[in-house]
Amino acid sequence: MENNKPIGIFDSGIGGTSIWEAIHQLLPNEKTIYLADSKNAPYGQKTKAEIVTLSIKNTEFLLKMDCKLIVVACNTATTNAIQELRAKYNIPFIGIEPAIKPAATNSKTQTIGILATQGTLNSELFNKTAEMYQDTKIIEQVGHGLVKLIESGNIDSPEMTHLLHSYLDPMIKANIDYLVLGCSHYPYLIPQIKNILPADIQIIDSGEAVAKQTQNILKEKVGLSSIKKKEPIFYTNSNPKVLSDILGNKYEIIEKDF
Repeated sequence: MENNKPIGIFDSGIGGTSIWEAIHQLLPNEKTIYLADSKNAPYGQKTKAEIVTLSIKNTEFLLKMDCKLIVVACNTATTNAIQELRAKYNIPFIGIEPAIKPAATNSKTQTIGILATQGTLNSELFNKTAEMYQDTKIIEQVGHGLVKLIESGNIDSPEMTHLLHSYLDPMIKANIDYLVLGCSHYPYLIPQIKNILPADIQIIDSGEAVAKQTQNILKEKVGLSSIKKKEPIFYTNSNPKVLSDILGNKYEIIEKDF
């Protein structure tokens, strides 16, 4: 089955580019359109109603670009809005949520850490998933301030290091052996996180799993592209330089109000 329409991807900002990168690596023939709603980042402190409204706005933009599938590359938007999106639109949506299952299943200490936004940790979807692993101690930590620093280009700042220590040191003391990154922005912090965590603590993010699920849905329901070498398109409604920098200044960034 062939379908040369683009894949749409949206996030509250630049963090979902970690998901885009995984999809682009696995499916290089697919045209991708990425939407960074940085003007409204972070989503994690907003109400469910606000998150649903913003997710609908982003979806409408991508549908106008004739996307064949939409990846919600934001944990907060997935856990708070994906059910509403699937009910409203006749197009496949692929979400991203904290990878509790592999961490809880493989944990030897039966203690895992979750670093996520308030919106994700408060969501019904997250709590339903967490309840399935009652034999595992799950240490939840809201990453207050992390997304804001990433969005402003301050990934390697002393303030970031201080925040990460304050969030991760108690998890280390609690004897976690897995740390689940529950926000698509957080993979950009992995080098710093590795400097803080002991080497035997595994870090899990959802990028590869989301890319594989995207591939599966395209093969089974939507259709794969047959046209090679298509340049990705990136839109942002705030601070295009930060998005360009995180992508290695390799792609054109279109600044547009949406």
